[in-house]
Amino acid sequence: MKAVVLAAAALLCAVLLFGPAVVAEAAPTPQPPAPPSAPVVDGSPDGTVNIDIDGVEPSQSITILIALTLLSVAPALLLACTAFTKIFVVLSITRNALGLSNVPPNQVIAGLALFISLFIMSPVLSDMNKDGVQPYLKGEKTQAVAFKDGVQPLEAFMLKQTRKDEIALFTKIADRPMPKNKDDVPLTTLIPAFVLSELRAAFIIGFVIYIPFLVIDMVVSATLMSLGMMMLPPVTIALPFKLLLFVLVNGWGLILTALVASYRG
Repeated sequence: MKAVVLAAAALLCAVLLFGPAVVAEAAPTPQPPAPPSAPVVDGSPDGTVNIDIDGVEPSQSITILIALTLLSVAPALLLACTAFTKIFVVLSITRNALGLSNVPPNQVIAGLALFISLFIMSPVLSDMNKDGVQPYLKGEKTQAVAFKDGVQPLEAFMLKQTRKDEIALFTKIADRPMPKNKDDVPLTTLIPAFVLSELRAAFIIGFVIYIPFLVIDMVVSATLMSLGMMMLPPVTIALPFKLLLFVLVNGWGLILTALVASYRG
């Protein structure tokens, strides 16, 4: 037993005496820090974002971001900056003048108004694409210049259809000085003035459309009163005559032709 205790004590003394030396000898020698290396310039454009750099095409990320932004505001632009509102209101008034509440349905009227609007706006959209979108995608124009040049055809279209009274009204509401010429009218004033002008024109056209159908209603009502058939609703008798008149004169064709001609005059 004493031999084991003596051997353990001797081993402990050896570790305490020679252990630090062995550890110090086995430890690696510290090396001085390496000098910083020059940054590596990657010539590949992958993963980079370029905005408003002359002569450089915008990156795919920026193009997708702009496209998504335009898609998100497309309904507002369609309603406020195109002929869609006027056409949709006129077609809806025509349906009400016929005495039909759900025929044709709103989806059909909206689809017809959309494609007629695209037909009317196609020259404007082509000019916007040629003057603004394509030069920006090719890197020939910066974002600000491309927007300014691309929006000019749309401004010219809206100014042509907007009455001066509406522009003066919204200029007064905004408490701004009256613009000296059409180039000084800002978009924040032009867009609501254009919408108001379109609604006014749509109501005028709707009034003209209502007159012949109103005459039919009055004739049918007077006839039923003279025959003593007061319990029979006049709408029931007048509706077939309205539909017959509308089909004989090709009403949809006349209305759409007048709407398209109102933007070309």
